[in-house]
Amino acid sequence: MRPLSIRRAGLEDATTIARFNAAMALETEQLTLDPARAEAGASALLEDPHKGVYWLAARGDALVGQLMITYEWSDWRNAWWWWIQSVWVEPHARRTGVYRALYAHVLEAAKAEGCCGVRLYVERANERAQATYRALGMHAAKYELFEKAL
Repeated sequence: MRPLSIRRAGLEDATTIARFNAAMALETEQLTLDPARAEAGASALLEDPHKGVYWLAARGDALVGQLMITYEWSDWRNAWWWWIQSVWVEPHARRTGVYRALYAHVLEAAKAEGCCGVRLYVERANERAQATYRALGMHAAKYELFEKAL
């Protein structure tokens, strides 16, 4: 198996990121994303580093996974939380260390930036993802997530 490389995404990756995001939405929430809107959303983040960053995992020339980081300021800690979002690993590449490599890369970058920690949210029914996160040393937070869609 070819080794993995991790790199920061560029605007040229917007179409692939949008495809990954659409696949993730369909698999995890049975939600069909509008391709043009998904690509515009990925491009908006890629054009504005204040919104976040995408990290991509590749084996050779083939992109096999991604995750996105967004930021939350903690006044209690005087530091940033990094939120892991938009995680996708191509089905044929699952259980081969793709997410582990992305996560390790993000942890190192977060430590180097002086972040207070990393967080993510996961569908309650997605037990496989939860098991992966626990295996990497994460634990369920004591908070419930509330939202109001507009």
